Amino acid sequence: MPQVAFTTLGCKVNQFETEVMEGLFKAHGYAVVAFDQQADVYVINTCSVTNLGEKKSRQLIRRASRQNPKAIIAAAGCYSQVSPDQVAQIPGVDVIVGTQDRARIVELVEAAVANNRTVQYNVVADIMHAQEFEDIPLFSMPGRKRAFLKIQEGCTNFCTYCIIPYARGPLRSRPLASIAAETEKLVAAGFNEIVLTGIHLGAFGRDLLHNGTEITLVEAVETVLAAGGQGLMRLRLGSLESIELSDRLISLLQNDKRLCPHLHLPLQSGDDRILRAMNRHYTTAQYRELITNIKAHVPGIAITTDIIVGFPGETDELFESTLAFTATLGFAKIHVFPYSRRTGTPAAEFAEQVPEADKKSRVHRLQQLADQQSKEFYQLFLGKILDVLFDTVEGDGIISGLTGNYARIYATGNQENIGRIAAVTLEKFYQDGLWGQIREYFS
Repeated sequence: MPQVAFTTLGCKVNQFETEVMEGLFKAHGYAVVAFDQQADVYVINTCSVTNLGEKKSRQLIRRASRQNPKAIIAAAGCYSQVSPDQVAQIPGVDVIVGTQDRARIVELVEAAVANNRTVQYNVVADIMHAQEFEDIPLFSMPGRKRAFLKIQEGCTNFCTYCIIPYARGPLRSRPLASIAAETEKLVAAGFNEIVLTGIHLGAFGRDLLHNGTEITLVEAVETVLAAGGQGLMRLRLGSLESIELSDRLISLLQNDKRLCPHLHLPLQSGDDRILRAMNRHYTTAQYRELITNIKAHVPGIAITTDIIVGFPGETDELFESTLAFTATLGFAKIHVFPYSRRTGTPAAEFAEQVPEADKKSRVHRLQQLADQQSKEFYQLFLGKILDVLFDTVEGDGIISGLTGNYARIYATGNQENIGRIAAVTLEKFYQDGLWGQIREYFS
């Protein structure tokens, strides 16, 4: 039986797409092995969000080639899409697939084998001409304890720091019937939690019509909830743009307890001048109003976010504005990123690039605030009972998992408890979360 190994860089969408490709290889009789093992085929699912992501992609391609110089090397994903000619020049690469045509990856690998690696197969096309969601069903189940379900592709926001619209192309949405079918398959396989993912998730449905009516993310959420039935215990949403969070979606969060009380709403900056320079489509006042509204309607909800510091033109004064604004919002978790100058984006050519030392200092200060807000969020749940999906064996008889509102909880347990949901009394702070006492299991 031929063996194939995968490695994935980047986001949860990339992780989902790797699982889809794994299923394609398994359906053709391949065994999936760890990336550090000898394999006949290596697939590197690349990332292009930062220059560092591209560098790591190249390193992993070369590493695979060293591990087995005779193996077929396939490079897929965002880096392959935006820079196929660069990827083609890396020694050992036999197959190049971008962010479409992944359904052909086994066919292309086997063509490379048949031709004794004398032909390089590069099928990367202009992604801006893509019109339909690449709907590849899962042929095998993921090896994780929560399942990602990709329902949307592409982005047309064109934030000035971001390469993703050029890597992923225009908006394409997965048909509702396909979403329902995949949901049924995942629930039947025993997954207690499904996470909806997409490149621009909140734009789901803009390219679809149903009986002349526009479809939105709400319809996708309702489709998953209906198809999952009582077998689906949790549905979590991936990252959303704040201005795309409708009152109907907030109402669903209020009324269906299966929908996790957790929203990831990237802020990126707490200063309106920087938001305009980033080409973000909201103001700080609009963002504050939304957060206030959500917390009023869904008590205990976790709001997590991303913030970039050191964007071109961010002075000390403007950074202080971001710090002061962020301090008023009470995030459960903040992912802090120093601005990375991404070749091929407008912001890379902006004047007033911020020195690395200033970025580092600002990251440190904002991270201190992030840690403080996270602790204050966790403090709210001490002594309470929350449901936890355990997903990790930490060692020494300790397991950990996530509550519906994205709090990391630790408890006594072992591998047998992984993938199960339990009611847990939260007792004290522990590591990056809370320690709890398991009361009973529900699954």
